[in-house]
Amino acid sequence: MALHTELPIYKLTYELMLLAMELIKNMRRDFKATVGQKINAECLDLSLLVYKANCARDKVPYLDRLIERVQVAELLFRLSVDLNLISMGQYAKAIAITGKIGKQAGGWRKQSASSPAT
Repeated sequence: MALHTELPIYKLTYELMLLAMELIKNMRRDFKATVGQKINAECLDLSLLVYKANCARDKVPYLDRLIERVQVAELLFRLSVDLNLISMGQYAKAIAITGKIGKQAGGWRKQSASSPAT
């Protein structure tokens, strides 16, 4: 088992967390505490779920939740761009990262579901 911090998916979740922190910093104050805080929490949850999946014998439940949380993060970024809290370019950057996370989580899930838990 590799250290979770060395996994490519963890590095992507960390990159997303850094991007989210930068975007939230520039949000209007009235949305920073609501939308911004929720984005921050979702990005943190993604990193924690990578850690939990890496440590677990049965990774599938954690990876299912990870994929679900990626979709929630994408929804929140979409809401942010629709409310003009972030630019379309910032949104595109965030969605590119979430897409990579989702693809890696899906592959990891598929591989984990087909092999017996060890």
